[in-house]
Amino acid sequence: MRRHEHWTEDVKAQAKEEGWWRAGGTVVAAVSGGPDSMALLRLLKEMAESEPMRVVVAHANHQFRGAESDAEAELVRKVAEQWGMAFETASLGMPDYIEETGQNAQSASREKRYAFLDEVADKHGSPYLLTAHHADDQAETVLMRVLRGTGIGGLAGIPYRRREDRLELIRPLLRITKCELLEYCKRNGVPYAVDSSNADRHYFRNLVRLDVLPALERYNPRLKDSLVRLADLAAADDDYMEEQAVRVFREAVTPSGDGFRLERRRFRGLHVALQRRLIKLILNCSANPRQMLDFRLVEEISEALSQERPATVRVDIGDGWVLRREYEETYIGPEQPETMRFAYRADELATEIAIPEAGGRIRLERLEGAVQGRPGNRDEACFDAEELRYPLLVRSRLAGDTMRPYGLNGTKKVQDMFVDAKVPRSRRDKLPLLADGDGRILWIPGLRRSGHALVREHTRTTLRATYEAEN
Repeated sequence: MRRHEHWTEDVKAQAKEEGWWRAGGTVVAAVSGGPDSMALLRLLKEMAESEPMRVVVAHANHQFRGAESDAEAELVRKVAEQWGMAFETASLGMPDYIEETGQNAQSASREKRYAFLDEVADKHGSPYLLTAHHADDQAETVLMRVLRGTGIGGLAGIPYRRREDRLELIRPLLRITKCELLEYCKRNGVPYAVDSSNADRHYFRNLVRLDVLPALERYNPRLKDSLVRLADLAAADDDYMEEQAVRVFREAVTPSGDGFRLERRRFRGLHVALQRRLIKLILNCSANPRQMLDFRLVEEISEALSQERPATVRVDIGDGWVLRREYEETYIGPEQPETMRFAYRADELATEIAIPEAGGRIRLERLEGAVQGRPGNRDEACFDAEELRYPLLVRSRLAGDTMRPYGLNGTKKVQDMFVDAKVPRSRRDKLPLLADGDGRILWIPGLRRSGHALVREHTRTTLRATYEAEN
């Protein structure tokens, strides 16, 4: 065991480094009345004496244990008053609340408790909330997650520091053992209450602490230390991988309405660990991310993106979301309604045709003489203006559309051209077609132009059409 002076100095040094312990600052401490939180409160008193800061004591009375719960609230109130600290409390009435709502007792209690603590922090203008989670809690949490099934993020256990809305949650004692905290309370005469529910094996955490850990410690007496070390290592690896996933997300994922688009080719080039994390980042934007982040669902999405056949895939992934893969383009998000049809006319004086449905515009320029388009630029097409029949029409495709592509004999169905070019089905109704007054399709931006109204040596006026996508 480390000597008392060592671990308290370690906590103080980290508090300085993290920036939450500073002269004139305010912190809120969540204090239940047990030995862990009372040790934290005593340490904060010691810290405030050497560098004045304001400590607000917040006690949530869940009212699960009647008189015992009330006695704990009174203990915390008296100690806070004795040590000159502001005190805030709330009776949460959890038994009645759980009966009315039918919620899980632990999750409902956590929700109500943190709502109260957030109110206290807001009232006192504190950006920091301190809780007394310690090393034994960390070891239990990691082992519980292993038993239930988890990934690297789960192995990271309880974070030392986490932001929740405007509030920073900090756990200063996360590397200090329960034994050290009990010894600290004994050495300094710190009063505390013993929660009788800690012996109730109805709760999974109590089972792990009372039965599972002691059984495993027969094979490794330092198992708790090993689990805490595993959490530290996993947390560092998890932070790095998450940074990389966010970078790829910003580079490769494009918002599309309330969903997202992703190029399959880019996805397949990622390591499988990044693939999974990228999928999770996307699903985390859904209304119910907890429901969506199931391992089997993530694997199903990954497989749909990785497999070569079929070229088009649609998967219902729950909560109204779908995965739709069409060739190399993938959409993940809420099911989208059918695209609205569009048609815009342009007379001989028009210089621009906006196409909001396609997310772009076509610019029209009249140039003297014969001007040829830039080779290889399919977002530009030049026509002999005198061979065009006005008004021109920019529209979405229609069933049965055909075109006489430049360089080919005869006509070809636009639908077949889309298939040959592997244009995703979801984009086909959004692509604009430029037609003339006779209904002849002249050009499909980004794809092909027709052989009509070619610019030749004798052309006196050239109409240059350029498609520009909105940023």
